Amino acid sequence: MHARVLKVHTEVERIDEVSMLFEESVIPLCKQQGGYRGAVYLADRKNGQGILITLWNTKEDMLANERSRFFQEQVSKFIGFFTAPPIREEYEIVYRDMSSV
Repeated sequence: MHARVLKVHTEVERIDEVSMLFEESVIPLCKQQGGYRGAVYLADRKNGQGILITLWNTKEDMLANERSRFFQEQVSKFIGFFTAPPIREEYEIVYRDMSSV
C-alpha cells in the first residue's frame, strides 16, 4: 500500500471546516477512484498544522489520479483555507496494524 500525505497549515478556528470539506466533498469522490483504501486527517488545534493522508493499493493507483488531475482538483477546494503552501509527500506503507480501529 501507499500513502499520499499533504502537509497543510490553516487558521486554528477553520480546522473543523477543513475536516467537513474533506469528509463531505473529497472522500466520496476518492471512493470512486481505483485503488482507494481510506483516509485520515490529523490536526494540531494549537497551531493549525494538519496532515491529510489518503491510502492507495499501489503507487500506480495513487499516481493515476494525479495524472487525471483529480488530486489537483481536490486540493484546489482547500486553497482558501491554507495559510501556507501545502507540501505533498508520498510513502510506501511497510507495516500497518489497524486491528483496534
